[in-house]
Amino acid sequence: MRCKTTLPRAKDDPNLESVKMYNRILVAVDGSDTSNLALKEAITLAKGQHSTLRLFHVIDLTMTYSSVQAPRVAEYRDALQAEGQKVIADASTPVRMAGIPFDSKCVATFDKHVYDAIAEEAKRWPADLIVVGTHGRRGVRRLFLGSVAEGLTRVASKPVLLIRSE
Repeated sequence: MRCKTTLPRAKDDPNLESVKMYNRILVAVDGSDTSNLALKEAITLAKGQHSTLRLFHVIDLTMTYSSVQAPRVAEYRDALQAEGQKVIADASTPVRMAGIPFDSKCVATFDKHVYDAIAEEAKRWPADLIVVGTHGRRGVRRLFLGSVAEGLTRVASKPVLLIRSE
């Protein structure tokens, strides 16, 4: 004899409609196609969950301070910060058009990994979920290029949703 299990659907049980898994979703954005895919997924998720988004961009100044000559450091840093603000502004447009409540934050760091900055912000805000794009690199390319997504999954205290590039 086989048992048939039927789970209640949200329309059958009004109490299930009010269940929200993710009130606050942090989306790491960097302006790449993969990051834009992650943002699109976060918007879809936020609509369904009635969530608030935080768009978060990290400016990594490590190379600035190690490779640019001293008189040019401030110039280069300012250019990177302007680019970071543009990334946030560009990411804000589809969120605003979707009618999702959101805020944004752009930080600069030279003394920590980008993934550490994302994890710390997710904890500080506090986020219920982190959404980030991943290029899915393997082998030598990952070794040399590193992986923010991989590092984030190792250090984050919050759930991480990885969106792979197409």
